[in-house]
Amino acid sequence: MPLPEDAPTLRGERLLLRPARAEDAAALLAIVAEPEVAPWWGADDAERVRAELLDGYAIVIDDVVRGWLGVSEETDPDYRHVALDITLATAVHGRGYGREALRLVIRHFADRGHHRFTIDPAADNARAIRAYAAVGFKPVGVLRSYERAPDGTWWDGLLMDLLASELDG
Repeated sequence: MPLPEDAPTLRGERLLLRPARAEDAAALLAIVAEPEVAPWWGADDAERVRAELLDGYAIVIDDVVRGWLGVSEETDPDYRHVALDITLATAVHGRGYGREALRLVIRHFADRGHHRFTIDPAADNARAIRAYAAVGFKPVGVLRSYERAPDGTWWDGLLMDLLASELDG
């Protein structure tokens, strides 16, 4: 399920999350092509990447698009949750922007009645796993041969989840 049509702009202390727009495509494509980002993204298919990136939030820092946050909202009352995905420009790695963006969007969707959030990094993406754990996500299990890597092989994913009541900071 895509970003809700009525998705609002969310303001954090240091960043802004707003629905991505067509004019963000070049900046977002450049981010996923960066050497530290591309191995996890597989930016070889520009049309696929463009379609995925424009269905989510642009992460804006100092008036510059520096990342993307994907949201998939499950509204079935028996399975209500939100799946998340995020990528940031290498220039802002290690400065807490990803954690701030995740906390901001989690609080927003918790206010909409969601109690559980998931994220599924590649099992070998230690940097992402550490960042998600710092927000409060916990490992649930390994998803074997879960995602096709840019080289065409399959890699494992790590399913992580967070209950809204567990959100830190």
